[in-house]
Amino acid sequence: MRITVDTHRCIGAGQCVLSAPEVFDQDEDGLVTLLRPEPGAEEWARARRAAGLCPSRTITVQEA
Repeated sequence: MRITVDTHRCIGAGQCVLSAPEVFDQDEDGLVTLLRPEPGAEEWARARRAAGLCPSRTITVQEA
């Protein structure tokens, strides 16, 4: 699994950080920062949930 983010679409809602703080963070402007583009098995479900909760659809999850 690989995750990508489009920071230009991000509105800073923060749902990603709340759902998967080991994978996502926010920069000083509140926009998403990807910490782990290839999360481990334990983080996979949380990363998928974060992508689903993102109101601007900034997060893309690509499954292998």
